[in-house]
Amino acid sequence: MRVRRFIMYTVLRGTTMSLKVERERGGGVAGPAVASGPDVLPGSTSAAGSSGSGRLGSGTPGADDPLAGVRAGYDRWAAVYDHDANPLPALEEPRVREALGDAGGREVLDLGCGTGRHTAWLVAAGARVTAVDFSAGMLEEARRKLSSGRVRFIVHDLHEPLPLPDASFDAVVSGLVLEHLRDLAGFFSEARRVLRPAGRAVVSAMHPAMFLRGSRARFTDPDSGQRVQPGSLPHRLGDFVMAASDAGFELRGVGEHAPDAEFAARFPRAGRYVGWPMLVVLDLRADGGAGGERAAGRAGAAAS
Repeated sequence: MRVRRFIMYTVLRGTTMSLKVERERGGGVAGPAVASGPDVLPGSTSAAGSSGSGRLGSGTPGADDPLAGVRAGYDRWAAVYDHDANPLPALEEPRVREALGDAGGREVLDLGCGTGRHTAWLVAAGARVTAVDFSAGMLEEARRKLSSGRVRFIVHDLHEPLPLPDASFDAVVSGLVLEHLRDLAGFFSEARRVLRPAGRAVVSAMHPAMFLRGSRARFTDPDSGQRVQPGSLPHRLGDFVMAASDAGFELRGVGEHAPDAEFAARFPRAGRYVGWPMLVVLDLRADGGAGGERAAGRAGAAAS
């Protein structure tokens, strides 16, 4: 990975978090893209793997597993997910589009596609999309909205290695999934494995600072009126960065984003988080084949 050094300061003082990342791009060392900001209630479609280091599927969740209800929770959320005025997807989507750039004619993998919110604009932009999720309810909504021949849907739990060949995609997009994963290392290794050389990955997540305010993915069930939290894990920002680095990604940018007053006026649930980091977006590039070799090494070690 062409990264000279990461100097990361995760300093919380009142409502301010600062991150400094120094990276080598070409011949020189450039400062990072850093944004501080608020956000509320994550809402993404899900997949559950395992957090921290290790491979996909490593470890056996216990009876008190905090992710045990993720699949059923998103099945219930599917009917209202696109219409419940959740501010986090609204804050996230334009940043992901900007980071990915032109998708026309590209093979794109959407990991944790949910109701197809990223898949929809990718197909409209001319991409051929493979959309993966383990929630039957979310995929039903996505299929209902998207009948294009340029998209295929796969029911798959991101606990497990992807049922896809090496180096088969030009880009990977994953929106607001990481809080529902145990194994960040396995997730990023698999994303790197299926990317072609110099392929791009754009991965967004609820900012870890949101957990300090007690925020989790949650929604109100329209039938019962019950407040439902599918299940989340509190990762650190450094966990995201190091898992991506160890998988063989070059870090091109880390964006931290918050709603401003104008955004909060349109999405009132964001009002109490103005000035507080709400969203993080990683802009990654597959780095010279090292990730595929590392992923293969992990698989060989797991099999031995």
